[in-house]
Amino acid sequence: MPTEISTQILPPSSPWSAAPVIPAPVCRFENFLGAERAASLLAYAISREADFRAGTVLDPLSGQVSRKGRSSLVLPVTSAVFGAHLADALPLVREILGHQAVLTQTLTVLTAHGEGGHYGLHTDASRVRDVSTALSAVYYLHGRPRGFEGGRLRLYDTTFQDGEARPAQTYRTIEPEHDSIVFFPASAFHEVVPSTCPSGRFADHRFSLTTWISAAESARTEPDSSTGIWKWMARAAEHTRPVEAALRNHDGADPVALPAVDPAARLVLPPTRST
Repeated sequence: MPTEISTQILPPSSPWSAAPVIPAPVCRFENFLGAERAASLLAYAISREADFRAGTVLDPLSGQVSRKGRSSLVLPVTSAVFGAHLADALPLVREILGHQAVLTQTLTVLTAHGEGGHYGLHTDASRVRDVSTALSAVYYLHGRPRGFEGGRLRLYDTTFQDGEARPAQTYRTIEPEHDSIVFFPASAFHEVVPSTCPSGRFADHRFSLTTWISAAESARTEPDSSTGIWKWMARAAEHTRPVEAALRNHDGADPVALPAVDPAARLVLPPTRST
C-alpha cells in the first residue's frame, strides 16, 4: 500500500546558495507482515525486555565503540519469516529505488526507543562492507493505542558543494507506524528524532526491526549502477566510515543469508490501468 512521506525544508545556511539537492531514494510499505505476524513479533519483543542492551555507535575517526548521539536499546535477532518477507519484497524495492547490485545477506537488530530515545544524524556505513550498494530497512512495531510520541525517521537529501557531496538541509519525515517498513540506501544520512513515553512501560516503547541488506564482499554491480545519486551518496557516507573497519557489527548482530525469492509471494507493481 503506497503511503505519503512528508517533506521539510530547513532555513538555508546561505540565502545565496544555489547548490543542487537530490532526494534519497525511498520505498515504504504498510501491512508488511500482516496483523497476526506483527502482533506475534511485538509480543516477542516485549517478552525479551531483560535481554535488550544499550545501542552503540562507532566513532568515524577512531573506530571506537561509544553511545554518543544515541539513546536506545537493542537486541540482535534472526527471523526466517521476516527474512522471507524481505526477500520477496526486494525485487520490487530495487525496481523502485533504481538499485542494481547483488545482495546476499542481512544483519538485523530489534530496537526499542523509550523516554528520550533518539539516534543522531548518521549513515549506516559502519554496518556494511560496500555502502555504495547496500540497503537499510526499518520495520516498525508498537502497541495500540500508541504509548509513545515522536520517534520519527528523518531521511536527509544530498547536496553538492565545491565538488563534495554532503547531507542537505532538506529531509523527509517517516512516521513509525505499526507493521510498516521503509527501505533506503545505507549511504543516506538519517536520524531518529527524540521520543517520549509517558508511562515508562517497556510495552509502550517504539519498537523496530532494523536490517542492513548487503553483499558478503564488495558488491558486483551492473555497468550503470555506480553513477548518479547512489555514487554521490556513497562519497558523502565514506566520511562517516571508521578508519579501521569493525570485525563485527558493534551491536552484536551476525550476518544471515537472504533466502530465495518465492515466485508466488514476490511483490510486483500492479498493472497500469488503461483509460
